[in-house]
Amino acid sequence: MIGVLGLQGDFLEHIQLLKEIDNVKPVIIKRSEDMSNVDALIIPGGESTTIGDLIFAKNLDKKIIEFAREGRPVLGTCAGAILLAKKVSDKVVGETGQKTLALMNITVVRNIFGRQRESFVTDVDTKIGRLKVAFIRAPGIIDAQPPAEIIGYIDHPATGRIGVLAVENNLVAATFHPEITGDKTLYQYIISLIKK
Repeated sequence: MIGVLGLQGDFLEHIQLLKEIDNVKPVIIKRSEDMSNVDALIIPGGESTTIGDLIFAKNLDKKIIEFAREGRPVLGTCAGAILLAKKVSDKVVGETGQKTLALMNITVVRNIFGRQRESFVTDVDTKIGRLKVAFIRAPGIIDAQPPAEIIGYIDHPATGRIGVLAVENNLVAATFHPEITGDKTLYQYIISLIKK
């Protein structure tokens, strides 16, 4: 079973796409006890501060951190990538002091491509294949320290070359939305990590 954190954001779109993959049973996670039978977790896009506040308010942080440290796969998309990062800042306001799960050795800048009106869909070449994805008020990964590695970049006219996909063992941070375009490559990658 693959759990999708359902506190805020576009978790239903992830659930819908996972239902299209053979032999995958998605479940919505709202409480720590919901995670007892899942093999992987997706933290979706949405409002990263709100999702983070709810994770800590519901004491889900300890469960997610334990889950990740046990080696089970965790995918964070857009806001989820922010919440996995050890260091976060904002393109406009700089340091945010935002509380995160601090699981990955990556530095993320929120809203790096601009606001909602600067959203776009594009193809991204990564080490796991070519993905067609949507960037909506997306963050960027500007640094990764081992064992984290940036495995996908885009060249953007406003920012230059920016990391958009990073891995660190069983953890994956994607600054985009695969569920918007219906690209299943990233989901298949997470499923392959379960089998390991």
